[in-house]
Amino acid sequence: MEEEFDLNKLKQEYDKLKERYNLPEFSDVNRVFDIEEIDIDTDFLLRRIRRTVSERISGYLRFLEVILNPSNAPMFIFKLIKKISEEDKKQLSDIYEVLGGFELEAVKLDLNYNELKEADFIRKTYTLLSNDVSKRLLIIIEKMSNNDEEKKERSSYFG
Repeated sequence: MEEEFDLNKLKQEYDKLKERYNLPEFSDVNRVFDIEEIDIDTDFLLRRIRRTVSERISGYLRFLEVILNPSNAPMFIFKLIKKISEEDKKQLSDIYEVLGGFELEAVKLDLNYNELKEADFIRKTYTLLSNDVSKRLLIIIEKMSNNDEEKKERSSYFG
């Protein structure tokens, strides 16, 4: 019979690592990266957490690639891109570079495990995403999703 997933056990194991490596609170990291479903039956819990963090970063990178280089993008993306300024695109490019650096660092950690560096990666990505990147990205995404309702209200069938 399989053991039921135990979130409390994960929190306890994380708290041990948090104390050792000065990591952010479990609830904060979980809020940003959804780490609560990580299987704790491992000798490398920080690696598993870092891989979950890396998956989130990869998702953001894929989204930014479509916006910044829409050559094979779905049609609806072109409509969204028209809503952002050149300054917004520059900010997206800057965010892309930061996230790309994290992606490269994650590959290095996959190739050469080091628990301290895993903890540093988690701490740095959490700090940057929760304090800077997510706020900047959200502002631009809101610009991309706004104006549709306003245009529908102002326009008629004939434009």
